[in-house]
Parts: sequence; structure tokens; C-alpha cells
Amino acid sequence: MEDKKVLIVDDQNGIRILLMEVFSSEGYNTFQAANGKIALEIVNRDKPDLVLLDMKIPGMDGLEILKHIKEIDPEIKVIMMTAYGELDMIKEATDLGALMHFTKPFDIDEMRVAVNMQLRNGAANKCS
Repeated sequence: MEDKKVLIVDDQNGIRILLMEVFSSEGYNTFQAANGKIALEIVNRDKPDLVLLDMKIPGMDGLEILKHIKEIDPEIKVIMMTAYGELDMIKEATDLGALMHFTKPFDIDEMRVAVNMQLRNGAANKCS
């Protein structure tokens, strides 16, 4: 199985480092971006399999980034992260193609299980 790529997009450095460590130890190639511009450059260049995307990022917000990701490649899986309970934004993100969301502070094990489920179940359907 080829290495799956996970892109972590969050303006908080500590969260990016934590998630990079967790998903690197799970065997994924990890990329990180602190803003939408960098995130979209990585999406174009590296074609991640899954993006963990913060809803609230200065400049281009999560919904805007999500729209651009889906324009570049509708197959990329996106899980939203938010520190806020904005149900309208979460609903819009789901309408735009986000799979699920985690509210900060999130349970890192729950997120790990969710990412593994998304990436490994997709691989299980292919011939190994």
C-alpha cells in the first residue's frame, strides 16, 4: 500500500505539531500549512488523500479553503476542526463535502480512529 498523505491546516502551531506527530507515527506522510495559501499550494503539488482543516483561520477561512480544495480535486477527503459551535458553518462545510468535524479541544484518539477509518477503509476496497 502506498503511503497515504495527510495535510494539517491550522493557524495554531501547537496543534499542527501534535497532529503531525500522531499521524506520522501512524505511518502517513504528513504536510502542514498555517494558512489557506500554503494549504492550496500543497494540495496542488502533493495531492493529499485527506485534509484536517481548521474552520477559523485568519485570511482565507476554512469554508473558503474547503471550496478551493474540492475545486482542485473533489476526491480529497476533508475533516473540519473548529473551536466554535457554529452549526451553520459546520452544515455549510458538510454541504461543501466535508466528511465530519471535530470540536476543539478534540480527543486525539477519536480523531486518529476517524482518519484511519477514512484512509484505511478506502484502501481495503482495492486489491492489496
